[in-house]
Amino acid sequence: MMTAARPADSGLAGSGELDRYSYAEAPGVDRGASSAWDGDAELSRAGRRAAGSRGRGLHGQLVQQLGQMIVSGDLGADRPLVPEEIGQRFEVSRTVVRESLRVLEAKGLVSARPNVGTRVRPVSDWNLLDPDIIEWRAFGPQREDQRRELCELRWTIEPLAARLAAGHGREDVQQRLADMAEIMGHALTQGDSLTFSRADAEFHSLLLQVAGNRMLEHLSGIVSAALHVSGAPVSGCDRPTETGVGQHLRIVDAVGSGDAAGAEAAMRQLLITHPDVERVVPAPREH
Repeated sequence: MMTAARPADSGLAGSGELDRYSYAEAPGVDRGASSAWDGDAELSRAGRRAAGSRGRGLHGQLVQQLGQMIVSGDLGADRPLVPEEIGQRFEVSRTVVRESLRVLEAKGLVSARPNVGTRVRPVSDWNLLDPDIIEWRAFGPQREDQRRELCELRWTIEPLAARLAAGHGREDVQQRLADMAEIMGHALTQGDSLTFSRADAEFHSLLLQVAGNRMLEHLSGIVSAALHVSGAPVSGCDRPTETGVGQHLRIVDAVGSGDAAGAEAAMRQLLITHPDVERVVPAPREH
């Protein structure tokens, strides 16, 4: 059972000693003592927000909170992350802290080494293609860089995916694409941006999955993440418009007829519909 951290009586645990204790009994955790977290008002507020909201579960929410704090720069590169302080600040058990740090390590945000502990890694080490990191950057100080980079990435991979998908001629895929475009059109008339966004994400993800290229298929989650944050004013290349729905329908028609060049051209046109993208990528050249 997970337990909230509480004050310990006395003692100081070394870097390898905490695993021998239930976190609630880990030595060296004193609520009355100051810590590196107490000196930063923003970190203190984040800790209180995490303690007050458990919708994601303890583990998921701690990953979310720490990830956002690292990506936003509140926890800068090479900053040590002390499990005792994290557990005390967010009122979670040693197990939750340990598992959360492992998830962040897999994303390249932190590193853990013997006799050194866990430290925040520089941006150059982050897995910037991780969907969570895409979301955290999209709603943080790096929002403009994230928008530009996502648009550039989509411009690079999605026209090719549309071309390859057209060569497969699968009726079930065409029908699913047509269904998503229809849902987007209906959502637009209803002003339902959430449904529009979900259908849009599935449309683009499906194209990548049926392109017949496993590396492109692997990127489908990245495109989905890009589209899931596109409804906010800080990120994304697409907005719900009649023009956008029409471009999606043209892609459906081209894929269904096996027109690879037409599918690629329609996708490029879709990706330059939004004015932010026009400043990022060139318009397709005439041939």
